[in-house]
Amino acid sequence: MLIQFHFLQNYVPSNLNRDDTGSPKDAIFGGVPRGRISSQCLKRSIRRSLTFQEAFTAENLLGKRTQMLPTLVGDKLGEMKIDKEIITAILSRLPEIIRGSTKGVKSEDESDEGSDEAEEATNDEVAIKDLKQLVFLDVKTELAQFTERLLDAFNSYGAKQWAKVKVKEITQKLGESIPRSVDIAMFGRMTTSQTFKNVQASVQVAHALSANALKQEFDYYTAMDDLKPDSEPGADMIGDIEFNSCTYYKYLNIHWEQLVTNLGKEALPVARRAVPALLEAALMAHPSGKQNSFGAFNLPDFVLVEVSERNLPVSYANAFLKPVYGFSDKSLMENSVAKLSEYVARLSKVYNLDLKRAYMTVDNLAFLDFKAQPSLKYLKDWLVAQLPK
Repeated sequence: MLIQFHFLQNYVPSNLNRDDTGSPKDAIFGGVPRGRISSQCLKRSIRRSLTFQEAFTAENLLGKRTQMLPTLVGDKLGEMKIDKEIITAILSRLPEIIRGSTKGVKSEDESDEGSDEAEEATNDEVAIKDLKQLVFLDVKTELAQFTERLLDAFNSYGAKQWAKVKVKEITQKLGESIPRSVDIAMFGRMTTSQTFKNVQASVQVAHALSANALKQEFDYYTAMDDLKPDSEPGADMIGDIEFNSCTYYKYLNIHWEQLVTNLGKEALPVARRAVPALLEAALMAHPSGKQNSFGAFNLPDFVLVEVSERNLPVSYANAFLKPVYGFSDKSLMENSVAKLSEYVARLSKVYNLDLKRAYMTVDNLAFLDFKAQPSLKYLKDWLVAQLPK
């Protein structure tokens, strides 16, 4: 089963997602510059949204992406009343275990001369250091299980052997760690370590593209020294911020079977909660870029939800190959919804797309021959009713 979400969302002047030069991200689409919000930006805003926090934090069903795994493991070992020397010895090997590399580890045929002194120095000098790479992990169960397996592996080798054993042997002994958090189950995980299982994402999120042609603008501003005498005129700082205002088409989908597989079949009730939570989070969450300067907190005016038994993702972005414009009697949003409705009708007829559809609109805008759901609550109820029990 595939669930697909399509949104049309108009933002006031803003700089929601900027590139390395500080400019709002853009793209060429249909031969015309368009406003763009990256997939990564949208996914992070969903993961960090209040909706997800309220739905899953109490049950510890959200993962954390962090470089601070050594600190977390060290804290967990401390809670287990493990000696400080043992904690230091375990953490000294953790970066290379996570990195999946044997760099810096002696081979079996290398001399062990001075190994006792080297080990003693390691135990005395190695502090808990953050990793140089991010690890996305399930803090509720995965961290505890991983820490326990690390301790078991250390105890099986002993302190002296632990410092010399190959990383490959350690990772084989540790086995794979499988997360069960909702956000990892949805957005996936790729690691370089054999100890953390790669997770195939069940959710795909497209870069948001503007239905309209892009026009970048600049806000020139000055700042004054409040304590400077009035007799000294002139600005004490000047700067500019690039911004734009666009009506974005957003698209994302969820592969139901992959979501259930990632969460575990015993977690079917969690999967049924996760899908409507994703819908609400995607609607309510906003990118954080320059929000203190622009306050661009505009909710989507149009929402389309589709459910199909076939795993056939279809984006309707091509409805906007020709940029949409607003006119005196029709807004940019109204014309965008009209173009989307016409395109979906044509595409569905040509490709025989047999989908269950429901939509919601703020301004009573018509879409195909469907009756709009009166509110988000009704739309979520409709969506949940389509999901397997």
